Amino acid sequence: MKINTVWAAYFSATDTTKTVVTQIAKELARHTGRPLETFDFTLPQTRKTPKAFGPGDLVVFGTPVYAGRVPNLLIKYVASVQGNGALAVPVVCYGNRHYDDALMELRNTLRDGGFHPVAGAAFSCQHAFSPSQNAGRPDISDLTIAAGFAYDVFQKVEGIADPAAVPVAVPGNDPVGPYYTPRDRHGNPINILPVKPKTSDACTQCGLCAQQCPLGAIDAEDAHQVPGKCMKCNRCVKHCPVGAKYFDDPNYLYHKSELEDLYSWPRKTPEVFL
Repeated sequence: MKINTVWAAYFSATDTTKTVVTQIAKELARHTGRPLETFDFTLPQTRKTPKAFGPGDLVVFGTPVYAGRVPNLLIKYVASVQGNGALAVPVVCYGNRHYDDALMELRNTLRDGGFHPVAGAAFSCQHAFSPSQNAGRPDISDLTIAAGFAYDVFQKVEGIADPAAVPVAVPGNDPVGPYYTPRDRHGNPINILPVKPKTSDACTQCGLCAQQCPLGAIDAEDAHQVPGKCMKCNRCVKHCPVGAKYFDDPNYLYHKSELEDLYSWPRKTPEVFL
């Protein structure tokens, strides 16, 4: 099948999804001999209008996994992206617990938006909450698998006669199930949805956190104020040049430690679907 342009399209608050998607797309561009373009929709200004692709585009489309699904504050925008017959490779990146229904949800959303999903993948990456869980991933082993996956996708695309015939089969419930609910040791649900980052006195009011917030939730005039919704992506924490941003909510910290204790091992390898 004729490919005109390979796209790396991603939402990536802490750069792990960006790294995986870019590796796959870069290798696909090399194999196809077609140009590589990037659509980074992490920041809110990039999501003001729906992106439109078209026939001849091969789009590696990546999102992180939040609570076993595509982030609920992002899915509406993903659904607005117009495929117009473009081929898609949905990719989800998760923090080593499980991706649950996220890949199924992303595949279905892209399909319903006019894409033809021809392959898919799930990569275990460093968790946004924790510097220790899955630290350093995606690593060289993950990226080697991503490169091999890209070659397999290239070969599949070369032989496709009718991309609309059947979307790639991926794991998950269809229709998708509920979001994963963190629980304490007694099985009681933990609600971290209202949690927002705090700001220490080290803050210099440089405004970088407000500029980099994927939801535009932080007050540009006073970084201590977070009037908007927070998705707990930790982009502000990791980008603050003086380390002034932090989370101290007890439920959040409990859930973070639970993830580190229960889901740091065994190391989950990338799963690819063709």
